[in-house]
Amino acid sequence: MALLTLECRRYAFTRKSMLDVIGITRQKRGPSFHKAEVEETLKRIQSHKGVMGTMVVNAEGIPIRTTLDNSTTVQYAGLLHQLTMKAKSTVRDIDPQNDLTFLRIRSKKHEIMVAPDKEYLLIVIQNPCE
Repeated sequence: MALLTLECRRYAFTRKSMLDVIGITRQKRGPSFHKAEVEETLKRIQSHKGVMGTMVVNAEGIPIRTTLDNSTTVQYAGLLHQLTMKAKSTVRDIDPQNDLTFLRIRSKKHEIMVAPDKEYLLIVIQNPCE
């Protein structure tokens, strides 16, 4: 399986590693929930150069895990939840059999990556390449 690396080579983590967290958190419903695995994967993502913060947001847009301060977390979680829901809706309107799997936003100051799932959003904020 080819790994989808980010445009900037110095950020070696992959879209797959972000989606791994979502896959692990999905297990929360059953008795085999491995919180340590989630924490380990989030730490691995956070340890990459340039990563400013990570957060996991539930389906209602409420942050359940974050490495950012409270006010930043609340702002990003609310706005990115709304944007992701709108993007999902747009993708479905274009093709009802399609679904949003990844959202990437790049600005002058930050790059924001969102890996949506049925129950959670994984959000990573990093400095873009210079």
